[in-house]
Amino acid sequence: MTALGVTMTLALGACGGDSGESAADGPIVIGISLPLTGDFSEPGKGVQRGYEAWAKITNENGGLLGRQVELKILDDQSNADRVVADYEQLIGQDQVDLVVGPFSTRLVVPAARVAEEYGMLFVEPAGAAKEVFEQGFKNLFYAAPAVANDHYNHLAEYLLALPEDQKPKTAAYAAMDDPFAQGTAYGLKEKLEAAGIRTLVNEVYPPNTTDFGSIAAKIAASKADIVVGGSQYQDGVNLIVALQQLQYQPKLAAFSTAPTNPEFAAAIGNKTEGILSPTGYAQDAPYPSNQEFVQKYTAQIGSAPEEDEANAYTTGQVVAAAVTAVGCAEQGECQQKLVEWVRNNTVETVVGPLSWDETGKPKGAHMIQQWLGGEIKIVLPAGAKEADLVYPKPAW
Repeated sequence: MTALGVTMTLALGACGGDSGESAADGPIVIGISLPLTGDFSEPGKGVQRGYEAWAKITNENGGLLGRQVELKILDDQSNADRVVADYEQLIGQDQVDLVVGPFSTRLVVPAARVAEEYGMLFVEPAGAAKEVFEQGFKNLFYAAPAVANDHYNHLAEYLLALPEDQKPKTAAYAAMDDPFAQGTAYGLKEKLEAAGIRTLVNEVYPPNTTDFGSIAAKIAASKADIVVGGSQYQDGVNLIVALQQLQYQPKLAAFSTAPTNPEFAAAIGNKTEGILSPTGYAQDAPYPSNQEFVQKYTAQIGSAPEEDEANAYTTGQVVAAAVTAVGCAEQGECQQKLVEWVRNNTVETVVGPLSWDETGKPKGAHMIQQWLGGEIKIVLPAGAKEADLVYPKPAW
């Protein structure tokens, strides 16, 4: 089957276009499948922008191994069968030099199986669910500070350290039937339940859910002290709007992914005050490569990068570090050298230094952001905070 999609070629410069050139003189072609349509298209396009920004900046800085970088991007339509066909085509038929991962655990796992079969290094920006690292993959590395179940670790520590008379007693959870979304919500749920915070509502909904009236009604009726949403973007927006319409006023509201999206505030009527979200990225982070990334991305796109863009950019940085250190970028024996290098080294990225355990799981933790005064600011951990966490949250 031929995958439908788009092919993106970036700034080949003097290295491209000569039909007589050898492969070693031509561009380094990197194959990618992304959900540019379907359920995950909103974050998928953000990942695309991040990859494209990385390729453009890399080429402006001389490319890799003196060669320009070319991205070949296919649209998997948010479909697991399609993503398998895409990577089969990219690696087996198109003979790309390198591959990097798609968005969403649902697509990363089947894509990673293809990469593993071909012995390809597989660095990915958005497969953070626990199950990704239980497959036995030897070539996979997640390019972010922490996996989904650890995203809320700093928030759990904060809540459990509160005085007994301030600590929440009950909680409500609603999560998309998606490994990443559920992982973020249930990672926090597990920690809070272990400390005696009772679960009053625990709802799981299909990815294509648009009507959250009944779920919101259950949460509002429970009068749970806190609400936690395991969400992507549109579902998070729809659930929050439904809760607001019912005048449910929790002491804390935390949602994965959605609150960090640039369209979020307008989508919920700018009633953002106090909403929390985990993030592995901050635009103001002092890492040298991040300063270059933010400056050049903003000049190129017209707005600053968000987390999806940063994770894709980070993925490119990890691959580039390995290629530069090992001195090769092609299918075959080179791939195992790249894998071994990533497994045994720390890479400086726009989200900070990254290193991995034997399963490809990163060894860091996510920060916690909160909407305060119309802006989203880092509130945890203490060493990175831009403002103090407000708890209980103001009414929305």
